[in-house]
Amino acid sequence: MKVFRKLFAIIMCVLLMATMFLPLRAEDTTEATILFTHDLHSHLLPAEDEDGGEYGGYARLMTVINEQKEKYPNAILVDGGDFSMGSLFQTAFATSAIELRIMGQMGYDATTFGNHEFDYLPEGLASMLNVAVDSGDPVPAIVDANYLPPEKGEESYTDDSEMMWNALDNYGVKDYIILERGGIYYVLFGLTGFNSDEYAPNSGMILDDPSETAQRIVDEATAECVELYGVEPVVVALSHSGTSNGEGEDYELAKAVNGIHVIVSAHTHTTLNEPIIVNDTYIVSAGCYGKNLGVVQLEVLKDGTVELTDYELIPIDETVKEDERIASLVEDYKAEVEENYLSKYGMTFDQVLLNNQIEFETVSEVKGSQHESTLGNLFSDAYKWMIEKTVGETVDVAVTANGVIRESLPLGDINVSDVFNAASLGVGTEGELILIYLTGKDLKTVLEIDASVYPLMKAAGLYLSGVEYSYNLNRMIFNKVDYAMLKRNDGTLEEIEDDKMYKVVAGMYAGQMLGSVKDKSFGLLSVTPRDAEGNPIASDELVNFVVKDSKGNPVKEWHAISSYLLEMNGEMDEHYASVDGRKIVYSSMNPVHLLKNANVFTYALLGIAAVLILVVVLIVKLLQQLLKKRSMKKEL
Repeated sequence: MKVFRKLFAIIMCVLLMATMFLPLRAEDTTEATILFTHDLHSHLLPAEDEDGGEYGGYARLMTVINEQKEKYPNAILVDGGDFSMGSLFQTAFATSAIELRIMGQMGYDATTFGNHEFDYLPEGLASMLNVAVDSGDPVPAIVDANYLPPEKGEESYTDDSEMMWNALDNYGVKDYIILERGGIYYVLFGLTGFNSDEYAPNSGMILDDPSETAQRIVDEATAECVELYGVEPVVVALSHSGTSNGEGEDYELAKAVNGIHVIVSAHTHTTLNEPIIVNDTYIVSAGCYGKNLGVVQLEVLKDGTVELTDYELIPIDETVKEDERIASLVEDYKAEVEENYLSKYGMTFDQVLLNNQIEFETVSEVKGSQHESTLGNLFSDAYKWMIEKTVGETVDVAVTANGVIRESLPLGDINVSDVFNAASLGVGTEGELILIYLTGKDLKTVLEIDASVYPLMKAAGLYLSGVEYSYNLNRMIFNKVDYAMLKRNDGTLEEIEDDKMYKVVAGMYAGQMLGSVKDKSFGLLSVTPRDAEGNPIASDELVNFVVKDSKGNPVKEWHAISSYLLEMNGEMDEHYASVDGRKIVYSSMNPVHLLKNANVFTYALLGIAAVLILVVVLIVKLLQQLLKKRSMKKEL
């Protein structure tokens, strides 16, 4: 009996000692949870995916966020920017700030600016920030460390700069914030990347070096956190820079900067099923349009070391039940958009335009290679048709670009919202159509942009109505097009005359993009938009060439497509079931194909090749003579 008592006493002592050590271990490590999204692009509603299911929708996203916060009550919720521009809700960007207000209702702690937050220009962004504050609704913090207006006293400082500074101050935009949850302190800061800046040419902002800025912020914020709270923070960068094929700007950022624990990597719409780990930094991405909620779980050791314990992308699809509160709020916003915006065009949010039985390419397929696209053909045909109908005159050519095609058109019923989602981009406003003139020479250059600049700038892949052309991928760069003709509405073909002026319609975004091609082509290709008298039009003057309807409303890309579809009497025109040969892309090494309609670039290459061949021949002859002399000396 005594033996059993002694054994029991020993067991109880061991258990008691074990329980004494448990609190110490709990204090040594703490769990941190980060929930994240990015590139939401105003996708408040679910959308159809390529497999016939659905993805996204803020009401479903809210359900998953709530589930995660039940599991992890101290989780933070952040976003990597481009929260706007991409659906009909964006039309209330400057007047209602729908995106920021609903993110506030969903409990987002912080976000940052993406390049598309600048699409409505500085005045639009400033208005959105002020409206968000004045609404009285909760809104997320905005952090932005390296993409800000010029300072007062700098040469580039303007009235727009002052307006933006006032709006940023009114909202409370900061370089970084320090946030505490469950005993964990977080430093959250925002960054803009170089490519993101390129895609916001009219932002009015100045880009400071992301890596230099990040290191300064990390050092400053970490020191502040230690001084105020006596602990090392978890440092999270909301970076609108992106990754590509496992590398990219955010990879370089992590490599260059010490002390960032997590980079929420936005802009490139990347989905990372596993984090990229570099320099003790975890780079994470959850894809675009609210397709997934990202969950990062970290173990924070007492010595400040941060280690990843779990990472998950939770799909937001049709199997997720909608949160009733957010679903009701989205419906209220839909009614607001219909009343304040769509009513001007005589359309409604869910208005069915026709039934579509043609399976169009996905956006990734459209952009994935150089080819003729039925979706691109449809869009450019719609623009040409709409402007001819509006102005009562023949338009020679219409053009759209890869960069402005955001979604495809679904099978089955196509409604107004579907079309807007596919053609929503604009500068200063959503997708306005402009009517300008190009010389025949510049029109041919536009075709060459499609052929030669696409590998350097995929957004420059073009789709045109009113022309027929072909190009050989094996030809000299900037001389790939070997055939080009105008194609009239009745199918007849006409020569494109270099000195003649042609009427061209394009979306504002695509029109301004064509002007930026000069840099991408090393200054060798350029297109000059002109007015009816042949005078050049500056990029910031293109707004004066927006076409307006009889009511004075600007003609929009989405409205042109919607109206064109309505003209089809309920069924998609079978013409768009296949390509019609307006753009032929091929590869050939046949000398005839390589030299047909050669221009100065090909002749220059041939000249260089001829010189090189001549040099090689001379060197060979010189070597032969030297060898011959040596041989003769040996014989002597």
